[in-house]
Amino acid sequence: NFFLDFENAQPTESEKEIYNQVNVVLKDAEGILEDLQSYRGAGHEIREAIQHPADEKLQEKAWGAVVPLVGKLKTFYEFSQRLEAALRGLLGALTSTPYSPTQHLEREQALAKQFAEILHFTLRFDELKMTNPAIQNDFSYYRRTLSRMRINNVPAEGENEVNNELANRMSLFYAEATPMLKTLSDATTKFVSENKNLPIENTTDCLSTMASVCRVMLETPEYRSRFTNEETVSFCLRVMVGVIILYDHVHPVGAFAKTSKI
Repeated sequence: NFFLDFENAQPTESEKEIYNQVNVVLKDAEGILEDLQSYRGAGHEIREAIQHPADEKLQEKAWGAVVPLVGKLKTFYEFSQRLEAALRGLLGALTSTPYSPTQHLEREQALAKQFAEILHFTLRFDELKMTNPAIQNDFSYYRRTLSRMRINNVPAEGENEVNNELANRMSLFYAEATPMLKTLSDATTKFVSENKNLPIENTTDCLSTMASVCRVMLETPEYRSRFTNEETVSFCLRVMVGVIILYDHVHPVGAFAKTSKI
């Protein structure tokens, strides 16, 4: 067992390249969460427009309210794509031969910390999304209105924002209960299938080791007393939940079988 320094880990020379690439993505994560937390939706304007279909002013008001919100939803979706690329870079570094997953996590603590930060962000994002029905309502109103405008040949300024193909992908993303976690699960599964020369155990053991390191750090008073920040405990708990869910998606038998390493 070892202590994973989630609070202060700094990259070594060999980690720097991947670390810097991932850092560019992670530094936008907090802003994404703040925008999602303050997302209020255009429910009132949409209801008014639907109840008075002949009132052009109300239609324009609803459209004017929805277009900037869809711009935000597009930003969130694009961030999920950047996060997916970052995760795959980290998985590549943390599962490469000749080291075992435990050696990787111990040697490359800064990358392990970034992996943990991605999981922590993911669970917080999905928590906020799950409790905000306005997101899907706004987006489906946007799509309905856009197709009506197309039929009537009305130019729509919002269309430059989101073309049809992107709208389809965004619809699938927001239809998920936990869209960010689904993105990470798919990325991890894809990583395993694309790296045929890498045993699947390298990836699943990396996840199960991460889960057990979090558990040991939370259970061992000597380790736990080294946390200087109150929030590190909930950070560890979230990360542990995240890696177990990822493991369950990627491992052929899943996390909840008797033979599982979780």
